[in-house]
Amino acid sequence: MNNIKYALIIFWSESDEAFIVEVPELAGCKADGETYEEAIANVKLVINDWIETALALGRNIPKPKCKLMYA
Repeated sequence: MNNIKYALIIFWSESDEAFIVEVPELAGCKADGETYEEAIANVKLVINDWIETALALGRNIPKPKCKLMYA
């Protein structure tokens, strides 16, 4: 899965000493990595696993919004 269409939130965590990537549209979907690139590579795997698990459980897969809006 190289073509991520979900929004990603990426930040450095001092306490974890790692980059954290969250996928807000997929509940609980997040990954980490020692480098920015590693965190992105890891979240690609986690997104794929998240979707496969949701499909196996018969759950709906949210369509990517590609844009988050904050008030």
